[in-house]
Amino acid sequence: MLTLRGHHLICLHFFSGEGYDAQFIENLRDVLKRVESEEIEIVSGDDGICAECIYLKDRKCMHDENADEGIREMDNTALKLLNLRAGQKITWQDLKNLIPNIFLQWHDRYCNECDWKHACEKSDLYQEMKRR
Repeated sequence: MLTLRGHHLICLHFFSGEGYDAQFIENLRDVLKRVESEEIEIVSGDDGICAECIYLKDRKCMHDENADEGIREMDNTALKLLNLRAGQKITWQDLKNLIPNIFLQWHDRYCNECDWKHACEKSDLYQEMKRR
């Protein structure tokens, strides 16, 4: 079963083909294919996307000194906004329906300072959500 952590439940909707390296990008593309036909299990901690991340060490994000703590806080916020919890299962379509309701709160809290903002801004969905 496909697993996704809190912030990936939101951010994956805005994937524009960029990532840390070719293997990571290919994994993201594979995950996006799978979400259309598989149920998603929500997890706390590393997931099916993190599995191919160059910064994942001992199941923790080592992007920088405080990365794992920050990512977990982001995950918790995402789950609260979406009214979901770890262990729950959800479909991609159900997630798609939730994103418009929480996007502006998410954007105001995380997107402006995110290293990936430039990539998400290329997404038509991202641009549409910002206009609402």
